Amino acid sequence: MAWDASRPVPWQRLAREWLLYVGIMGVVFVLFFRDSNLVGILGGLLASGPMYLAFGYVLAKFGYQRKSLRELRDDPRPSRSGQANAASGEVPRAKPAPTKRTGGGGTGRPGGTRRKRR
Repeated sequence: MAWDASRPVPWQRLAREWLLYVGIMGVVFVLFFRDSNLVGILGGLLASGPMYLAFGYVLAKFGYQRKSLRELRDDPRPSRSGQANAASGEVPRAKPAPTKRTGGGGTGRPGGTRRKRR
């Protein structure tokens, strides 16, 4: 998709996701890296906020919008059965012709006799 300046940016969702990330990673870093420099680690987490928001802004202007968990639950994937394909107008793909590599032809020896080593 092309850049469209009129596309809305979900700032509230981006900020909420980033705050959730910072909260989880802050707890992980405090639990596992107590002995190291926590000021630098937490400063890096805080510096990631503007970068995350800028990246989300660019993606939103290009038209990317990830589905929420609620949308994923409400929209189940279509089944892969033949009935679903027939209902949607899709024709099932034909099976390819057998080849030497798939065991359906070629000059293979049917008896499987092998030459003995000397």
